[in-house]
Amino acid sequence: MKKSHDEKRVETFENSEGELETTHKVVFEEGETKLKSKSSVSRGKLARAQGGRFELKVRKDFEERNWILDKWTNNVDLVEKKMIIAKKKYNPFQKLMVMGTGFPDFIALKPRENGTYDVLGIEVKMNGILSKEEKAKCQWYLDNNVFSKIFVSLKGKKRGEIEHVDFSEKWGRK
Repeated sequence: MKKSHDEKRVETFENSEGELETTHKVVFEEGETKLKSKSSVSRGKLARAQGGRFELKVRKDFEERNWILDKWTNNVDLVEKKMIIAKKKYNPFQKLMVMGTGFPDFIALKPRENGTYDVLGIEVKMNGILSKEEKAKCQWYLDNNVFSKIFVSLKGKKRGEIEHVDFSEKWGRK
């Protein structure tokens, strides 16, 4: 049986400096107070930082290949089947507004010789796994000719390696 956050047992212990600490942290989400274990909070911070570093690495990789990259700030509303401006997120603890929460992560442009451009969408996923909703959004972008291709960038098998998988080849309609 799953316990509610009111029933969770918050334990205290002495740290190395002799001060009392708790095993859980009080977090405010969507107007509610919740208890989260401190180990989960620190794991989440680490994962976000790793994801951010990997995103910068992917960006640098495409820029070295002469692609022009920018953060994509749009999203797809699958219910209304139209492109919308991505919602801004506010982090009350760091007191900042996060702008770039669109899907996919980047738009990449590369000029051709005839004056046109190749336009790519790039989604960065360290493990390379897209959710069902993300797959539907990618398919919508391709069906509506927003992007000529969408790549999912993931960590390669060797250390420091980056793989770029074409969405159409792996998940596209058969």
